[in-house]
Amino acid sequence: MDNFLLAIWFFIPAGAANVAPILAARVPILKRLNAPLDFGVTFRGVPVLGPNKTWRGMLAGIVMAVVVLWLQQVLIRDILRSDALFGLDYASLPTIPLGILFGIGALGGDALKSFFKRRVGTAPGRSWIPFDQLDYIIGAALATVIVVRLPSLAYAWSVILWVLIHFAATFVGYRAGLKERPV
Repeated sequence: MDNFLLAIWFFIPAGAANVAPILAARVPILKRLNAPLDFGVTFRGVPVLGPNKTWRGMLAGIVMAVVVLWLQQVLIRDILRSDALFGLDYASLPTIPLGILFGIGALGGDALKSFFKRRVGTAPGRSWIPFDQLDYIIGAALATVIVVRLPSLAYAWSVILWVLIHFAATFVGYRAGLKERPV
C-alpha cells in the first residue's frame, strides 16, 4: 500500500508543474514570457516543439513544482509532525533543487513528446494517447532519480495512477473551460 500512496504523493509536484502552463497562460503580466521554447526553429519544415511549449510555461512549471514540494514538506513536518511519509524522509529532501528537477523533468518530458508529436503530424493541442498522459511523469521520474530513488513498484504504480489522474484532470479542465478538449 505504501508504494501505491507514494506513487501519488511523490509526483504531485510533477502534476502541478504539468498544469502550471495552462494557468500561467491566463495571467496577463506573464504574456511577455510567451516565447516558444524552440525559438521558432523548424526541423524539416515543421516547428521543433510547436507554439504551445513556451518559456512562460516552463518557468511557471518549475516555480509551481518548487512551491508544491515545499508545501508537502510543511504539511508533513508541521501538521503531521513527522519527518517521513511512506518510507521517504521528506525533511531531508532538498526542496529547491528537487522542485526544479520536478518542473524541468515534467515539462521537459512534455516538450520531448511534442518533438515526436510534430514529426508524426499530430497538431498542437490534439491528443496523442498514451504519450500525452505519460510524458510528464516519465520525465519527472527520470529527472528526480538523481536525487531520490523510489522502489520499482512505486514507479510502476505512478505510471498507472498518473495516467488515470491525467484523464480525470483533463476532463475537469475541459468542463471548467481551461481545456479545449475533454481528452
